[in-house]
Amino acid sequence: MNLEICYELNDVEHVADQLIANVKTKTLLFYGDMGVGKTTLIKTVVKALGSHDEVSSPTFSIVNEYELNDDKVYHFDLYRINDVEEAYNFGIEDYLDSEHWKLIEWPEKIEPILFDSFDKIKLELDADNNRILRLN
Repeated sequence: MNLEICYELNDVEHVADQLIANVKTKTLLFYGDMGVGKTTLIKTVVKALGSHDEVSSPTFSIVNEYELNDDKVYHFDLYRINDVEEAYNFGIEDYLDSEHWKLIEWPEKIEPILFDSFDKIKLELDADNNRILRLN
């Protein structure tokens, strides 16, 4: 499915609901430049999935885990890793093999090991500083 949404940050809750309703998998890859709103959208998606946990960026921890009523969410920020070997060192294959939600920022760092199905979300800024989300 292809979906394109242009939105302002104050509409992010509605966008998160739309995104969840349209994804086909529980592995969501978030592409976009620094500062485009990937982490903000992911925080909102985690809340929309039903987590009551405090959601924060895993910039330094690389992965954060959030509890849902009957599931979990793993939120990855791979910006600080240099290669796939570093991802293997923190056990990424165990996370990727799980049936839980996986929300991954900077997935291009591990593309060679992404064999299962996933949804790609691309975020960009337009000339008016609105966000453009493309799901395919």
